[in-house]
Amino acid sequence: MIDVRAARAEPDRWREALARKGAADAFDALLEADRAWLSLVPQVDELRARTKLKGKPTPEELEVLKGVKADLGRLEGELAAAERRREELLVGVPNPPDPTAPDGSTDEEAEELRKVGEPPSFSFVARDHLELAPIEMERAARLSGTRFAYRMGAAALLELSIYRFALDRLVSHGFVPVLPPVLVREEAMYGTGFLPTEEVNIYRVEPGRDDLYLVGTSEVPLAGLHMGEVLEAEALPLHYAGYSSCFRREAGAAGKDTRGMFRVHQFDKVEMFVFCRPEASAGEHERLLAIEEELVQALGLPYRVMNVAAGDLGASATKKYDIEAWFPSQGRYREVTSTSNTTDFQARRLDVRFRGVHGLEPVHTLNGTAATGRHMLAVLENYQQEDGSVAVPETLLPYGAPARVER
Repeated sequence: MIDVRAARAEPDRWREALARKGAADAFDALLEADRAWLSLVPQVDELRARTKLKGKPTPEELEVLKGVKADLGRLEGELAAAERRREELLVGVPNPPDPTAPDGSTDEEAEELRKVGEPPSFSFVARDHLELAPIEMERAARLSGTRFAYRMGAAALLELSIYRFALDRLVSHGFVPVLPPVLVREEAMYGTGFLPTEEVNIYRVEPGRDDLYLVGTSEVPLAGLHMGEVLEAEALPLHYAGYSSCFRREAGAAGKDTRGMFRVHQFDKVEMFVFCRPEASAGEHERLLAIEEELVQALGLPYRVMNVAAGDLGASATKKYDIEAWFPSQGRYREVTSTSNTTDFQARRLDVRFRGVHGLEPVHTLNGTAATGRHMLAVLENYQQEDGSVAVPETLLPYGAPARVER
């Protein structure tokens, strides 16, 4: 959540920034609720002080005290209602975007920062991943419905090798590997900002029985790793690399990427997560992007880096970079990784603090994708041969990948 005291001190600056995310009205409603809450706090405090009498009260004082307690009860009820209203609105206000995030709210309005590598030039019509590898969508649909996949044989080994390769590189960069839970409580989803804004895309286990959610990214359990803790400043930054299965409903994706496993309900991912001091988060963000680029470059994939438009950022992110790899069968770049700086937004919700020079302060948190199944799809398409086979890049062979993949 945002820092209400900071927003209260500079409302115009915050409103202008939040307007770029389409949240100016939500911000104004929050400030109005905050003012109502603030006006009641001193009144309640004054009445509470008047209920504390010294010595034995006189009959007159008891009569006055009776009226004070009645007023106090009424105002405490109003204060509690005002506080609930304030909290409800607070969780709906997103993190304001960084000034360097471009204006706009669509993919097309993202800023292209650079292109790296040349797309392959084939003397044949490029095939997609379903034509190149043993990936079973129809059989998965009979079992689980649309947007699920079996990865078979060489495809399974190739995908697993990418995750192991990514983890190995991250460990060399000082990340601690983590196999986290994929079922989490509601407070973890709220804490990371996926509730309430992303509720339509989240799978929930039977309400009232388990009250657990399936995570759409291991960002959630990694962020919750230190929930409610005070971290020592000397221990920061903390770098974690989580590997897990992830689950998303893909609500609103009807008609989009219906062929193949580019957009599925269940997928695997290696996710980077950082806890750091506030002054370090901008540098950590650039480092996460550099690591993502290192991994894509090691796989020999042509790609471009995009600075995501302010209105296209999620609730938690103040700035996000996407890496889009080239997909020959589509003739365009498609997202394979993203990295976001969420500043203190998640830490305030999750109550993760550190002992700084000013006392206890929220840490900053960042996340970034190291590898997903989309990396495998990009490898298949960019390394395809005229005979329909795929020559797997040598980088992956030490991690169990087959030298060739055939359908």
